Amino acid sequence: MGYGPLRVFLIAGEPSGDRLGAALMQGLKQLQDGIAFTGVGGPLMTAQGLESQFDMTELSVMGLAEILPKYRALKRRIAQTARAILDQSPDVVVTIDSPDFCVRVAKLVKAARPSQKIVHYVAPSVWAWRPKRADKMRGLVDHVLALLPFEPPLMEQAGVPCTFVGHPVVAENIATDTQATEFRAEMGIGDAPLILCLPGSRRGEVSRLSWVFGAALALVVAEKPNARVVIPCAAPVADLVRDLTADWPVPPILLDPRNDPQALAQKRSAFRAADVALAASGTVSLELAANGTPMVIGYKMNWLTHKIISAMALIDTVTLVNLVSKTRVVPEFLGPACKPHLIAAAILIQLDHPDQQRPAMQVTMALLGQGDDAPGLRAARAVLKVVNAPG
Repeated sequence: MGYGPLRVFLIAGEPSGDRLGAALMQGLKQLQDGIAFTGVGGPLMTAQGLESQFDMTELSVMGLAEILPKYRALKRRIAQTARAILDQSPDVVVTIDSPDFCVRVAKLVKAARPSQKIVHYVAPSVWAWRPKRADKMRGLVDHVLALLPFEPPLMEQAGVPCTFVGHPVVAENIATDTQATEFRAEMGIGDAPLILCLPGSRRGEVSRLSWVFGAALALVVAEKPNARVVIPCAAPVADLVRDLTADWPVPPILLDPRNDPQALAQKRSAFRAADVALAASGTVSLELAANGTPMVIGYKMNWLTHKIISAMALIDTVTLVNLVSKTRVVPEFLGPACKPHLIAAAILIQLDHPDQQRPAMQVTMALLGQGDDAPGLRAARAVLKVVNAPG
């Protein structure tokens, strides 16, 4: 490390990466004075002192159809970012998730300056599919920071040093029981069964799942006539959710974050207040586990994608609570199995047996770092260890 302030170059391309980056920056500032942050990030990282090279949203593209029209622009941003790193000679580069972009930047940087220290935050999910992704990082990144406790051995088998730093879900704010009770009263729910519905945050997810979830909930309400449904909408799909749920037999209570300053607090309260959740597959299962909310997972994709992913999958469950706790207590209905009558039956079981998943959720949260130092601080310690390592 040279003289003067510690220089850290960070790259994040998604809102989730922006949150991780901001927590890491906060941790670094807690451990060391005089740090200069540059790179690419969003509003949360900017608020922590990052000077962003360009708008992070340029990197927030998903899937082949979205990437192809922007390929040339992304290629220019990859070259620009690598050039900025080489010009600035930071003490460390921290790339956060967005592996397609970040690995390409790392490749250019390491080719020009092999000694540049690079840390990648969020291990690729090699335990789920495409295990060769770990091999691609060997020689390009000096260290990987993992969110899940079983990831370090898998990365180290591929020759990439890796440290488990905890999952950010353990540091998120959880509503109190009092706030949950107040939410029920405010929404006129009272003691009725409350079902939290989470159909996803992307248009494709919501479009594919809304009719299945609506039909499943109609079957549940046929058995539990006083049950209520709440949907906390993601801002980018709020209008779509409103349109697709307008003719549901069970009119849901929609929490729209775009025009309601209380929506985030209401969402937290809804997570805590719910008796059961019906959710699209994803990290939301960990948010539900943090709140102790039983869940049923459903997901649909097009037939060809499902066949390809099923053929490549290395695991028999996609739900992180099942994986981390080494149980299979969370029922999931994926692809052809994502059918209303199957989902409804599983929801009714959870309503009648609310404690069934609780031990697995408690184990999951403990293994993810609950009760330990905040993940951002643990990540900061790991980054500084790489900075101060010889070589």
